[in-house]
Amino acid sequence: MSKPEFDYRNVLQNLPSLPGVYRMLGEDGKVLYVGKAIDLKRRVSSYFQKNDLSPRIRLMVRQIANIETTVTRSEAEALILENNLIKALSPRYNILFRDDKSYPYLMLSGHAFPQMAYYRGEPKKPNQYFGPFPNSYAVRESIQILQKVFRLRTCEDAVFANRSRPCLLYQIKRCSGPCVEHISKEEYAADVSSAVAFLNGRQSELIDELTRRMTAAAEAMAFEQAAELRDQIQALARVQEKQFVASNQSQQDCDVVAALIRDGQPCVNLVMIRGGRHLGDKSHFPIGGEADTAEEILQAFVAQHYLNATVPTALVVNGPLDDALQQFLLERAGRKIAIVSNPIGERRVWLEMAEKNAELAIQQRLGSKATQTQRLAQLNEVLELEDAARFECFDISHTMGEATVASCVVYDKGAMQPSEYRRFNITTATPGDDYAAMREVLSRRYGKLAEGEGRLPDAVFIDGGKGQVGVALEVFGELGLNLPIVGIAKGEERKPGLETLILPYLEKTLQLRQDHPALHLIQTVRDEAHRFAITGHRARRAKARTASTLEDIPGIGAKRRQQLLTRFGGLRGVVAASVDDLTQVEGISRTLAEKIYNALH
Repeated sequence: MSKPEFDYRNVLQNLPSLPGVYRMLGEDGKVLYVGKAIDLKRRVSSYFQKNDLSPRIRLMVRQIANIETTVTRSEAEALILENNLIKALSPRYNILFRDDKSYPYLMLSGHAFPQMAYYRGEPKKPNQYFGPFPNSYAVRESIQILQKVFRLRTCEDAVFANRSRPCLLYQIKRCSGPCVEHISKEEYAADVSSAVAFLNGRQSELIDELTRRMTAAAEAMAFEQAAELRDQIQALARVQEKQFVASNQSQQDCDVVAALIRDGQPCVNLVMIRGGRHLGDKSHFPIGGEADTAEEILQAFVAQHYLNATVPTALVVNGPLDDALQQFLLERAGRKIAIVSNPIGERRVWLEMAEKNAELAIQQRLGSKATQTQRLAQLNEVLELEDAARFECFDISHTMGEATVASCVVYDKGAMQPSEYRRFNITTATPGDDYAAMREVLSRRYGKLAEGEGRLPDAVFIDGGKGQVGVALEVFGELGLNLPIVGIAKGEERKPGLETLILPYLEKTLQLRQDHPALHLIQTVRDEAHRFAITGHRARRAKARTASTLEDIPGIGAKRRQQLLTRFGGLRGVVAASVDDLTQVEGISRTLAEKIYNALH
C-alpha cells in the first residue's frame, strides 16, 4: 500500500508571512530538516515551487509528511532557535557540527596567591580566564611557559594551605614557593600582573618593563634579582621567536574560519588568535547532513559554534555571512565586531594558513577513510558477512571480583563512536564470575533493543573465549535475537596477533595472520572496549575504597569524612597527613587523629 501524497498546498496557504523556524517531518514523525526564514510563507513555498533544487533537497522534499513552524520576532532570533533545534534534534538533512562549547581556558584563581590552572566550563568570578584555546595542548603549553618565566603556582588550594616545605616545582625553579612565604605577596602579585600582560599579548611592553626593572636592580646592586629578571627576559624573547603568527597591526582577539569542500569531504578550520598570539587551530568535520557549497558549511559552523563560544573582536572568514548571521554575532558579542570576508595584509596570511590547514585535514581524513574502508571490506570477507558496518564489543573488568564493570563500545560509520559507548556496573553476578557478568550486561543492553528501542548492530564482538560466547548465545536465544557473535579469544601468552576468532554462526574458529587488515580492525575495537572497561572499573574501585576506608574508622561520619577529603585534596592527602596535620581539621581531636592515622598506616 503506497503512502498518501503530502497535501502541501493546504499547509502553505495557512503559513504566515513572518520570520520564524520551520521543521520538515517525515512519515515516522522524525524531523528531517530545520530551517529559518524572514518570511515563512515564501521560504517554505519555495521547496514545492522551484525546479532548481539540489538533489539532496529534492530527496528530502519527497519524504515530507508534515511541516511545523514557530514564529519569532526577528530573523536573528529565528537563527538562534534554528541552531538550538539542530543541535537538539540532529535532523538528517541539516549540516551538524559536534558541540564544542567546552573549549578550555587558562585560569588565574581569585586567591591571594593566585593559582594557575587548566579549566573547562562556565567562567566564575572572581577568577580570571584567558582563552578560549582551541585544544588542551595549547593551554598546557602556555602554563609551562608561565611556570618557567614567572613561576606561578599550579597546586590546588587544599595542598597550598597545608604545606610546611616547598615542593619539587620550587626546587626545579618552576614555582616561587608562595606556600611557605619564599616570595612576598607584593612580588607574587607583580609576577601575576606580568603573566596577565603576556596572556593579553603585550609581550614587547612586558619585556621593556622587565628590562627597566633589571637595570634598576643592577644599579641597586641587587644582582641576584637582576639575574632572575634577565632570565625572564631571555625566556620571553625565545617565546616570541617561536610564535608562528604574531599581529603587527594590533593586539586584538581574532578568530579565522576557513570552510572547504574537497573530493566531497567538507571541513572547517578554526584558528584562534588572542592578544596577537597564535594559540593554535582545530579542524571540524560535519557529522550530519550534506552541503552543496563551502558557503553553506561556513554559515552552519559559524552559527552553531558561536551559540556558546565567545565572539572575538574580529572574525576573518573565507566567504560572506548573511545579514541575519551577522546581526546574531553582534547581539551575541554585545559590542562592535569586525567581520572580514576579503582580508588584506597579515589577515590574508592567516586566512590562507587556515585554508591550508583545512586541506591537509581533509587529505588525512580521506586517507584514513580509505584505510578503514579496506579494513571493513576485509572483515566482511573473513567473517562471511554482507555489508556489515556497525559492531558492538563487550569486555568485563574487575580486580579479584571487586568493582566489576562491563563496557560496550560501538564502531560505526568507519570509526569508533564514543558518544554511543556505555558502561554497566555489574550488581547481580557473584564477584569474579565473568560468565554471570557477561550474561547481565548482554541482557541489559539487548533487552530493550530486542523490543525495538534503539539500533541493533550488524555483529557483536565478545572479548573472551568459548565460555563467554556460549553465554552470549544463550542470552540472544532467550531474547529472540539472531545476531552474528564473534568471540575474540586471547592467544598464547596473551600476545597481540595470536588471537583466535570464534564464529558460532559459521560453526568454526579462525586465526588470521598478524598483519591482516581485518584483524587490525578487530584489535582496535577490542582494545577500546578493554580501555573503556578498565577506566570505569578503576574509578568505581577508587570511589569504593575511598569511602570504605574512612567509613570503617569509628567516629568518622559523612561530615568529617568530607572535611578531611576537602582539606587534604583526597584520600592520598589524608594518608600523607601527620597526626598534627589531622588535628587542624575542625572536629578532629588528637585521639581521633591518632585513630585515623593508625587506621590508614
